[in-house]
Amino acid sequence: MKPIPFEQFMAKALHEPQHGYYARKIQTIGHGGDFTTAPMLSNTPAHAIATWASIALRESRCRNLIEIGPGTGALAAAVMKSLPRLTRWKSRLHLVETSDPLTKIQRQRLGSRATWHHTIQDALTACDGHAVIYSNEWVDAFPVRRFEKTTSGWQEIAVHFDDQHVATESLMPLATLPESSGFRTSHPVGQRIEVHESFHRHLSDWLPLWKSGKMLTIDYGAEAETLYHRRPSGTLRAYLHQQRLEGLAIYQNIGRQDLTADVNFTDLQNWSQPWVSQQHLMTFGDFLNSNSKSTTSDAPQHFLTDHHGAGDAFLVLEQERSP
Repeated sequence: MKPIPFEQFMAKALHEPQHGYYARKIQTIGHGGDFTTAPMLSNTPAHAIATWASIALRESRCRNLIEIGPGTGALAAAVMKSLPRLTRWKSRLHLVETSDPLTKIQRQRLGSRATWHHTIQDALTACDGHAVIYSNEWVDAFPVRRFEKTTSGWQEIAVHFDDQHVATESLMPLATLPESSGFRTSHPVGQRIEVHESFHRHLSDWLPLWKSGKMLTIDYGAEAETLYHRRPSGTLRAYLHQQRLEGLAIYQNIGRQDLTADVNFTDLQNWSQPWVSQQHLMTFGDFLNSNSKSTTSDAPQHFLTDHHGAGDAFLVLEQERSP
């Protein structure tokens, strides 16, 4: 097998219809799974998203609420439960999910309380383009291109598997680079970075269909200037049974482990600029503190709002599309 760009390998490992990670009928999320998302640690994120969504629905005069990448459906169920009764009664919930196993779990949890769509384009068409949209740890599921800075410039990383399925990385010849703020930030020779170009392509496909509303994107990452601080090998890693794997270990257990990289929020803002009227970036902790009505101080909530925990490791991007 000849070397292939890393993005091509990651796409197959995660999304191949028969053997990709998100297509397999395995327990992937939560206790006993490969990773745990913030809403599974505490009800605080669901309450905060519901508070934000209630205001966004009212201000934008939208009746459609879309969650992209809803996982087990637990967050959607908790958000709907936390909405004010009148808002919940008026709103229509739409879930965008590409994984058949996860869709089955979501249907068992939500029943007739939601409408399912395979693509965000289908969901926006059903809403005539007017919707309030939110996602939690969605962008990081997209395949990334990987690059290493050399004395000649930035070169893309490829991967080759020998007859014993042992992986070897190599550098591809110099070529035109994708649009990313990561290349404009000062980095030493040897630094590796990731670019979510597949997400950029995805945004360009559906953002023109969004006519009005607000959108909330929650994910782990940082702005370009700080994303790779003390991370010379980049942010790419795998998760298997709650264990973090890096380096060549990411090429083991293909289809049975999650692959992910931190999100460059500077890129998200730049890529969305042609279609959105306003953007506001904040830490997850600040978002929760601004939108949560809870006065409890349980350990999971403290971790989510702590600036040394998830409170700063996750960022929240709020965007608005004016009609």
